[in-house]
Formats: sequence, C-alpha cells, structure tokens
Amino acid sequence: MSANANISTATKALRGTALFSPVKIGNMNLLHRVCMAPMGRLRATEASPDEWVCGDIAAQYYGQRATKGGFQITESTPISRLAAGYPRIAGIYTQTQIESWKQVTQAVHAKEGYIFCQIWHAGRATIPEYLNGEIPVSSYASPLPGSFIGPGPKEYKPATPRELSVSEIKEIVDEFAAAAHRSLEAGFDGVEIHGANGYLLDQFMHDNVNKRTDGYGGSIENRCRFPIEVISAVGAAIGGSRVGIRLTPFNYWHGTKDSDPMRHWRVLCEKIASLPKSQRPAYVHMIRPEYDELLSGADKIKSLAERANSEPYSLKPFRDILKAADIRFLAAGNYTRESALPTIETDLADAVVFGRPFISNPDLPRRLAEGFPLTEYDRATFYGADPPEKGYVDYKLYQE
Repeated sequence: MSANANISTATKALRGTALFSPVKIGNMNLLHRVCMAPMGRLRATEASPDEWVCGDIAAQYYGQRATKGGFQITESTPISRLAAGYPRIAGIYTQTQIESWKQVTQAVHAKEGYIFCQIWHAGRATIPEYLNGEIPVSSYASPLPGSFIGPGPKEYKPATPRELSVSEIKEIVDEFAAAAHRSLEAGFDGVEIHGANGYLLDQFMHDNVNKRTDGYGGSIENRCRFPIEVISAVGAAIGGSRVGIRLTPFNYWHGTKDSDPMRHWRVLCEKIASLPKSQRPAYVHMIRPEYDELLSGADKIKSLAERANSEPYSLKPFRDILKAADIRFLAAGNYTRESALPTIETDLADAVVFGRPFISNPDLPRRLAEGFPLTEYDRATFYGADPPEKGYVDYKLYQE
C-alpha cells in the first residue's frame, strides 16, 4: 500500500443490487456496472526518441484492476506523433507501441475482463516544446488561457494554435480510423474516442473556442460535424459495436466553456443517434455537470447557473435521446459508493465509471460488492512518481 494511503470505514454491501447486475454493451457482456475510467498516469517508457510505449508495469496496473466481466478504458492514447500533448504517454501509432499494448490486453483478458483503448488527439492542449517545432492545431487560432501545466509539474506558456484546414480535418478523421484498427491489432475489445476534456474534438464543439466561419464552425450543426465524422469513420472501420465516445458538455478544462451545453450537446446526441446502425457507437460516456477539477460541486453548479439557460443542467436528456437509439450510456464524475447505485436504479445510466477510487483500490468492484472499506488515494503520485511503482501498482488488495 502507498505510504500515504488510509482506510475508510466499511459500509453497505452492494452485491445483489442493480450495480452488480449484468448488462450488454456492444459486443461486451458485462457482469457488473462498475467501470474503470480513462486516467492518464504518465508511466510510459521511451523506446526511441519521442516514442513512448507501455512497460511491464502498465500490464501489472491494468491487470490488477481487471475483473471477470468488468470493463476498463485506457488512459488517453495518441493516434499519431503530433496528436500527443506531452511525453510519458504510450501511443498507438507505431508497431512497437502496438506490441507493448498487447501485454496489457493479455493481462486483462487473462481475468476475463474487457478493455477499450481511448484514442486521442490533444489539439491545442499540447506542450509546444514537445512537437519539435510544429505548431499545435485546433479548430481556431486561439490559445489556451493562462499557463499550461505539464509533467513535473512544470508551467508552459501555451502556443497560439494553427487552425486546421478542411483537408487536414479529413486526414485526422482517417488517423482516428487507422488507430482503431491498430487498437484491435493490439488486442483491445474496442476503442473509446476521446471527444472530451478540452482536447481536439471538444475544441470544435465549444463555441467559446471554435470561431470558424466554414462548414466546421458557426452553428452547432457545423460544430458537430468533425466529431460525427470521426464516429462514423471509426464505426465503419471496426464496427459500431466496438466503439464508444467520451463527451463533456459542461467542461471547463483547457479553456472550454460553452454558452448553452444542454441545447448544443442535445443536437450532437441526436446526430449520433441518427447514424446508420453499423456506425452507431455502442455507448456514450459523459461526465456529470457538477464535476470539475478545480471547483466544488456546489460552485460548479453555481457557475453554470450564471449563464442563460432555460432548463436544469442534467445528463438525463442526453441519456433519453441515446437510449431511444439503443445506445448505452455511461456516467462519470466523482461517483461514490452512495451515489453510484441510485444512478443505475433510476435509469440515469447503464453503468457508472469510477476514476480515483480505482487508483487506490485495485479490487474496487469487490470492495463495493462486499461493503469493504476503501483505501484513500495519494494525489501526489497521480502523474508519475519515483519509483514509478509508487502510487501505481503498490496499492494492496483488501484482506479480511
């Protein structure tokens, strides 16, 4: 166990509840609904200059957290060299990287679990020095506000990104589809498209970032175009039943702050739901409006309420649109033992995605099922540590 870890008090066992009932998501037959969130941990190793791969430690990490019939999503995984926002993150664009991910997928499958690769392009949320002279790209030539916190942690001054041309957008759509193919080669059960957290696809959705005047900007219908093209291409490449997408309508990360997220993401969900069945994703994964990296839940809701909006902030309208199209819905955002079960019981989601509790509790589903206490996480080791094992693979299984 990590040196700073503490044990919380045991509470109600959830075995036999809706949280531990089976559910089918795409090609996966899950035996419970406690899913592991994508979480960057910056533990990759450098195989060659700027080529980061998974080491044995990553296989150990994901393998520890795998369960029979459980579902995990990897950390954000660059689809190309220029898609990577910063170092120490394994990509999925070279054969060496593909081979390194195989040990991860094998470790998860050895426990009869499922794992998707979260395929990612950082866009303007990129450390400029990491691109070796290339300029970061985005929907529009507007830089991140303030400073950029990278590995170390170290502060970087964001570069003004270059607006992508239409032909370059098409190339990136193809890169996402190619990365999906490579993910299956690495043994993944599917891919989750990263359309959240202020990264490239999200930079097209939010109207405070995307100021384009062509077919990819302006109206919400135009701002949806790039994400929809990526979903369609990836679904056509590997089958929609092997595809998910993560979205953050209420996101403030990396300078995104949409003027009307309820209306705008409803349009996106309607477009997702209207895709041909073969290209329609198996699930959509969203973060609750009250969750924020910097603000408390109450402060985040207060901040959202300061904008003109005619309806309450909620994931339910998105869930309802997608459910009608037989698309599963995963909800994330600081869920606890107490809040996860009502989310399933009231049909607000088909599964609940846990992040930080999975870091310090590799056996989290068992602890929730049996009412065992949870180990607290050590935030100082989230994004690297010395040695790298610290706060990564040294948390212990619960001993009765």
